[in-house]
Formats: sequence, structure tokens, C-alpha cells
Amino acid sequence: MSGKLKFKDRLLLLIVPPLAKVVIKTLAFTIKIETIHEERVRPFWDKDERFIMAFWHGRLLMMPFCYHGKRIKLLISQHKDGDLLARAMKRFGYDSIRGSTTRGGAAAMREMIKALRESDIAITPDGPKGPRYVVQDGVIALARLAGVPIIPVTFASSKKKVFGSWDSFNLPYPFSRGVFMWGEPIYVSKDDDMEEKRKELEGKMREMTEFVDEYVRRKA
Repeated sequence: MSGKLKFKDRLLLLIVPPLAKVVIKTLAFTIKIETIHEERVRPFWDKDERFIMAFWHGRLLMMPFCYHGKRIKLLISQHKDGDLLARAMKRFGYDSIRGSTTRGGAAAMREMIKALRESDIAITPDGPKGPRYVVQDGVIALARLAGVPIIPVTFASSKKKVFGSWDSFNLPYPFSRGVFMWGEPIYVSKDDDMEEKRKELEGKMREMTEFVDEYVRRKA
């Protein structure tokens, strides 16, 4: 984070993170949340085994409430918007690793590989700038180098505001119905074709997201 922040940016860093925590916790309290296929990730929590948690950038808001492991760090971009997110997530007890596959990527990759010895890692594989719902190569490379699986997760709500941002960011409305869905672990070995694994993860995440969007529509 730059030491030459404008007054407006300093003010946002002071106000937004605590406000975000209040908003997110209020939403979690009022939304009726269901979780589908938590049995796919539960063994990793029970045995304290490491994994990479992958979810779309536009569905990240409620993710603090689907993770029930002991330790996790989030990969967050070095952009000033990432400063806001990192500080907000810190208020939920989550540390961050700053960087991405496009900026600070090599350093972030080394830090994540090291962190995965004792902590899970959360990544938005279509971030930080998209394209939306397109998995970038970095998460596949990380899984291969660290020797841990990728477990995708997604979220949908029956009533929400969808912003016109590149990621079509979803803001759930209070008192709506929400659902998390966990996918099967995806392992990446040294002999696997990286592009095929990238397509596999992307396909699974798109399929899961389509499913939960339709699921909450039917349940509403």
C-alpha cells in the first residue's frame, strides 16, 4: 500500500472495513443460508489438511461464512481496492497475501506455497480483473507446485443486487434465501495437462454457479 494516499483514500480505509463487517454480518444473520455438499470439504477440516479454496470474484461477499477450518489466507490484489478488502477480511480474522497473477505474481506464489504448509489459501481465480468466470492459470500452477487440491465453492441468493462491474458483483438482500455449494476436490499432478485442468476447474465452477442460481430461484 502506498505511503502517499490521498485524504479520500485514507478516509475510505478508515470507514469502509468496519462498515463492511457490520453489513456482511447483518446479511449473514438475516439470510436463511443452506450449504450443499459440505461433506466434500469437511474431511479436510477434520484432519487439518491443506487445500486451495476457489470462488468467483463476484460471489466473494459471503465467503467468510462458509469456511470452518482452522487457518486460511486470502490472495488479494495490490490495487487500492484490495487494501479495503484486506482490511475488511482482517476484521473477520483472515490474513491476506497481496499480489495476483498479473502484479506481484511471483512473490505472491512463493508466499502462498510457503503458507500452504500450515494454512489454507482462498483465491478468486477470475480475479483481479477478469474476464468474469474465466479461470486464470495461477491457481492451477499453485495446486501443482504445492501438491494440494483445489476445492471450488460458490454462493447464490434468491434476492440480490447485481452490479454492472466486470465481475457482476452480487450483493444479497436481507431476508433472502442463500446457498453455498462445495465442489469435489480437484488434484493437479506434475503429469497433468495444465490447460485441461484449468478447463476442468472453470467448467465445474460455472456448472456449480448455474446450479445454485437456479436452486435459489426454485426455492424462493
